[in-house]
Amino acid sequence: MSDDRFLDIETKLAYQEDLVASLNQIVSDQQRKLDELEAAYRKLVDRVVEQSEELAALRIEDAPPPHY
Repeated sequence: MSDDRFLDIETKLAYQEDLVASLNQIVSDQQRKLDELEAAYRKLVDRVVEQSEELAALRIEDAPPPHY
């Protein structure tokens, strides 16, 4: 193979390595953001469940006695 061909292959390989590194960083950032969103979602679900339980307890306390 000629030197020009080797240079062309090495150049393409360098660009591919850079692209793979960039894509790896993007995927890593997306996974971190997904983890943050899942944690926030879990907190929201826990809060809604907690408030639902509190509301149910208030309804029982405010219910009229059974003889009405």
